[in-house]
Amino acid sequence: MSVINRNDMRKILIISAFMSLFLSASAQNSEIYNGRIRTLLVIANDDWTALPIIELNSSDVINISFDDMTHEYTRYTYKLEHCEADWSVSESLFPGDYMTGFTDGNIIEDAEESFNTNVLYTHYSLQIPNSDCRPKLAGNYRLTVYDEDDEETPVLSACFMVLQRLASVSMEVTTSTDVGVNSRHQQVSVNLSYGSLRVIDPETQLKTVVMQNRRWDNCRVNAKPQYKMHDGLRWHHCRDYVFTAGNEYRKYEVLDVDHPSMGVDRIDWDGQNYHVYPVTDEPRKNYVYDEDANGAFYIRNSDNEDIETTCDYTYVHFRMKCPYVLDGRIYVNGAWTGGAFTSEYEMVYNFEKEMYEGCVFQKQGYFNYRYLMVGKNGTIETPPFEGDFYQTENEYQTLVYYRGQGERTDRLVGYCNVQLSFK
Repeated sequence: MSVINRNDMRKILIISAFMSLFLSASAQNSEIYNGRIRTLLVIANDDWTALPIIELNSSDVINISFDDMTHEYTRYTYKLEHCEADWSVSESLFPGDYMTGFTDGNIIEDAEESFNTNVLYTHYSLQIPNSDCRPKLAGNYRLTVYDEDDEETPVLSACFMVLQRLASVSMEVTTSTDVGVNSRHQQVSVNLSYGSLRVIDPETQLKTVVMQNRRWDNCRVNAKPQYKMHDGLRWHHCRDYVFTAGNEYRKYEVLDVDHPSMGVDRIDWDGQNYHVYPVTDEPRKNYVYDEDANGAFYIRNSDNEDIETTCDYTYVHFRMKCPYVLDGRIYVNGAWTGGAFTSEYEMVYNFEKEMYEGCVFQKQGYFNYRYLMVGKNGTIETPPFEGDFYQTENEYQTLVYYRGQGERTDRLVGYCNVQLSFK
């Protein structure tokens, strides 16, 4: 029988933690499973800068769209599932408990070929709720898309939330924190009022999530409150709610493949594809305010008409100057990466040029991005060349889930979004 030594065991534990971190992050994010699919969008109403949340029994809609990189029509179907607060499927519910209509086999009928683009694709879109299915229970939802000819293999999953406001949530963000180096951190305080909820045991009936800039990869789940009252909970001076501040997102925009626009150094044509080169990024030793969208992105072009089918695809070449190799993997990150830390978004160090380089296939539009570092122990950190500055105008979100006595699932009953601003 082979014996695993201490170093090997340590490596196994690190790899396990690393994979657990990625799996937990991707479980809450919309995901693409097929290489033909690009630009998956999940947007509540028309607010592309917010979490995809709609209110129960309202006129709100979730708009889901994606591109298939061919002009060959594929008959795509989808199914809708209710999920618990941890995004596992709600096994104790029947479909009729959480929706009206059909749970699966629904056809995505809205499909349109790209027009006058160098790269051919077909754009698919749908709305939830629709005539085929309508959520009737608050909580997390996952919509999974399949090729009708292969209903065993998912093509993508789109995650969104349905809110039933039964609890009142308020937040405050301050740069005065309970850690030693206040210049690099921000602290969140949360007040939860039960309202009409009947809470007997908050530790089992309530689940909370606090996140920075809608990021699931560094969210704080079920932190212990400092104060328990008969009508609510309060998190104040909670060390779990101290976040590294990071820096403002970098940004660029591709409106026309023939002319560079904001943040773009040049656009080249190699005879087959367009190559976009954003301005080479420099290390940021100090905080400098720059208006951003906290990681969000928006598909558009200079004509701003039929953008879903007239925007082209380009290869975007990111370049980040750094005089030495960092002790961790560097990734370009934004809402458009879907929270993924995969080879597609990993930066490779160029020793000759002393910079990190990466190339991503993207649709035209406005993009926010920044760089993150994944350490050997699986932790996600701000790399030294980005810096953490308390002045950074981050957004913070709080989600509150509730399961009443005798109930079989978690419902989303509270939500709050605030932005730290020094204006």
